[in-house]
Amino acid sequence: MTWAESGLYPILQGLMGAERELLVFAAFWFAVGLADEFAVDCAWIWLRLTGRARTARLPQDFGRSELAGPAAVLIPAYEEAEVIATTVAHMLRTWSQRELRIYVGCYANDASTVAAAAQGAVDDARVRIVVHAARGPTTKADCLNRLYAALCADERRSGRPFRAVVLHDAEDMVHPAALQAIDTALSAHDFVQLPVRPALDPHSRWIAGHYADEFAESHAKALVVRSALGAALPAAGVGCGFSRSALARLAARRTAEGDSGPFATDCLTEDYELGLMLSREGRGSVFLRLRDAAGNLVATSSYFPARLAAAVRQKTRWVHGIAFQAWDRMGWSARPIELWMALRDRRGPLTALVLFCAYLLLLIDAVLLLAAQFGAQWLLPVSPAVRALAWLSVAGFVWRTVMRLAFTAREYGLREGLYAVLRIPVGNIIAIMAGRRALTAYLRSLAGQPVAWDKTAHSSHPAILAQPSGRRTMTPHEVRA
Repeated sequence: MTWAESGLYPILQGLMGAERELLVFAAFWFAVGLADEFAVDCAWIWLRLTGRARTARLPQDFGRSELAGPAAVLIPAYEEAEVIATTVAHMLRTWSQRELRIYVGCYANDASTVAAAAQGAVDDARVRIVVHAARGPTTKADCLNRLYAALCADERRSGRPFRAVVLHDAEDMVHPAALQAIDTALSAHDFVQLPVRPALDPHSRWIAGHYADEFAESHAKALVVRSALGAALPAAGVGCGFSRSALARLAARRTAEGDSGPFATDCLTEDYELGLMLSREGRGSVFLRLRDAAGNLVATSSYFPARLAAAVRQKTRWVHGIAFQAWDRMGWSARPIELWMALRDRRGPLTALVLFCAYLLLLIDAVLLLAAQFGAQWLLPVSPAVRALAWLSVAGFVWRTVMRLAFTAREYGLREGLYAVLRIPVGNIIAIMAGRRALTAYLRSLAGQPVAWDKTAHSSHPAILAQPSGRRTMTPHEVRA
């Protein structure tokens, strides 16, 4: 009995039809996406050739000087007892400036985090632990607004306003030069963003490792291009500083709209939105990429989710907040550069769909190839245009692979650059899963379900765990000394 006579023949025909449609869909959108990325690559190469994208090298003693004025660091913390003591102790040790004040936001129903924050602060008067009256978790923005209210109360008592406000997360390890770099840049800008450099987790080379690949390329190329083109910059929520006057103007506007501070409590990515808003008014923004005298990147370091479920939850929050909520809340700009960047920011759901179709296409091809081994006639007729798109996609994928390898290798070494190539499917799978969950969460929010702080749990800190490169880091005793 031939395949045409068997009951499997209709299934084979259906798979061939699906293969043709998926190929056209995936090849077209891959070509569009690759053209977008290639445009950014070309802009970055031009900036490098013209000297406008060079990373400045700081002098040996940079970071030790006193600040131009008081600076407040806001750290929201819920169920962070494992890391908050190390974060606070390391920040106090690293930033010795007298004008620094650290505000740690905790909740009354999270006594372990309150105790850990106090342990990290010891008796340093530069730390203030603020306990939220509401039961946690509320939202990260709500916790930040509570810290902002405490900051304002301190200003009224002292009669001296802060000059700068810096955001960090409970698991961050800061660079010695970062605070002074932000303080200096705020003399000319209202918003400053430093790079994020994910720490390599020796226990999660694949899941946590893919964050290193993505941030190495994004914060060495995409944000550099964005800043150079004069487009609005998103805030990463860590390693970002704001002028006090700009934050006060935004707080007054938010309060008039019914919120309790400068951070949007109904937004999952309040930092992203805050950065865009402050970039478009006042003195604008700048992405500051620097290296210290030893050649280390002046950046915020932390461990990212090490398990698949946690990574998907985190990226779900990013996609939901940036792709769906930002569309609703901020709309679209008529300015071409801003429109381009908004499309890049909000492409997460479409990227997830295209990647899913591409992997489904590979699965169907595998089935058809297997059927061909048993005598099935398999021939997919494609037009010259589709064939050209398919080859363009292959060439573009090779180019993107080389770029990913190069940027990761530049920051983490050649070995990690090679791993970055192997981690591409890991990032794709996480993107597909997060895109689906983000769409579901957005639809639930449209039905009236309130947004919640679906935070990431942290159990380790880069200040006390050795990196796989063999470079020595401080021990817990040294951090708390």
